[in-house]
Amino acid sequence: MDLKTASALRRLRLVSAPEAVSFLLLLICSVLKRTTDFNAVPVMGMIHGVLFVLYVIFWLDAWNKAKWSFGTAALYFVLSVLPTGGFFAERKLKREGEAAVIATRARREGVVGA
Repeated sequence: MDLKTASALRRLRLVSAPEAVSFLLLLICSVLKRTTDFNAVPVMGMIHGVLFVLYVIFWLDAWNKAKWSFGTAALYFVLSVLPTGGFFAERKLKREGEAAVIATRARREGVVGA
């Protein structure tokens, strides 16, 4: 993987945790809307919607640049629609991005086997 691929993975990773948090907050706001007079669903819905759209855009970019298999790409998409899946995606993407940077640096320095 090159640095552009690592950057695409990093962008996806950086949006995955906030998207997961916004999803959880939206679920909490939905419960509060039905049990109290508090209604933050329109605001949280918009915030979550924007973050989800960003996630999908960055997911498509990462899929294209990282040359993921369909199964890997599907896993990251499924993680985006599960309430806590973004946290798991963030950890997995962090490891994948770090491995990409290490491999790129090793190739640049001429390390055998990289």
